[in-house]
Amino acid sequence: MSKSHFKELKRYKNGNRSGILKTRRGPVKTPFFMPCASRGSVKGLQPSQIIDSGTQVLLANAYHLHLQPGEKVIKKLGGLHTFSGWQGPILTDSGGFQVFSLAKARKVTEEGVYFKNLASGGEVLITPEESMQIQFDLGSDIIMAFDDVTGLSPTGRTRSKEAMERTHRWLVRCITEFKKLTKNSFKGRTLKGVKGTTLRNKPLLFGIVQGGLDKNLRKKSLEFVQSQEVDGIAIGGLAVGETRKEMYDMLNFLAPFYDPARARYLMGVGEPADMRYAIERGIDIFDCVLPTRNGRHGQVWITGDKRLNLNNLKYANDRGPIDSKCDCHTCKTGYSRAFLRHLYKVGDPLAGSLATTHNLRYLARLCEEYQQT
Repeated sequence: MSKSHFKELKRYKNGNRSGILKTRRGPVKTPFFMPCASRGSVKGLQPSQIIDSGTQVLLANAYHLHLQPGEKVIKKLGGLHTFSGWQGPILTDSGGFQVFSLAKARKVTEEGVYFKNLASGGEVLITPEESMQIQFDLGSDIIMAFDDVTGLSPTGRTRSKEAMERTHRWLVRCITEFKKLTKNSFKGRTLKGVKGTTLRNKPLLFGIVQGGLDKNLRKKSLEFVQSQEVDGIAIGGLAVGETRKEMYDMLNFLAPFYDPARARYLMGVGEPADMRYAIERGIDIFDCVLPTRNGRHGQVWITGDKRLNLNNLKYANDRGPIDSKCDCHTCKTGYSRAFLRHLYKVGDPLAGSLATTHNLRYLARLCEEYQQT
């Protein structure tokens, strides 16, 4: 592995740590949460609004952008940053999660995964090599290895060992392709309009740990991934059907075995209580659809990690903001719970935008509590 792109600043007695992840678009404080911009945008928000929430990094999805409009189109238009208007770092999911989420419309082989395009009805093959190529063409700053993800519902736990071993073989193929794509590709081009950053550095590559709820498999997978030339370690295959107790038990188990010189990313987790638990077990990075999806449907978090449903009748005459202790644009501007409820009831999309703004700020502020200032 090349020099570490992660610097641990401080480790605390309760288990969490603060640090800096160095990306080619500038340093990022950890821990941090990434909103999902699967198709290039966070639904209902402009980049300036996302920045105001305290968000540092966005997550986009290679699979969805490959289908529409296509990575070659995005590359021709200047890359995903230019295309979307977001100039901060972007992490791209490799498409591995769709192996789980589209289980009824895909076939896993050693070569790669055959997906049924639900829009056109055609078949799409994504291999580890093609996943690297897609993410490279998108202009991703943090590229994820392509992995085999299996669910952890009581009926879906039989494939853990097979999926883990295939994920390891695919990681080796991803690293080989990543090296080919990044060899002699970077010439020190300064980022237009982004002071103090440059694209002379290649993107980062993260490997993914699998193994289901089998502790022996998880430890074996973590050791394998950490032995490879990757810049960060992602814990995949959790938050996919297991109980909260089972997820917490695995986070406790893995905590002593992480390489301190690399960032750790728990994929698909965004419930505040779960984030706090994971941060205090050494996790640095999170992503989830919850803050945006919940916001569009009237669900918001308030101090104490409590969740409110703004659609409820009891808020019809509530003059107060979502949370009087919150510093987000929605709360500071004084939008009342009553007004937000009204917007939901009449179907005005402004409601979702205002609530999403609040939810993203809530999770960013949660992370800031653990960052070294």
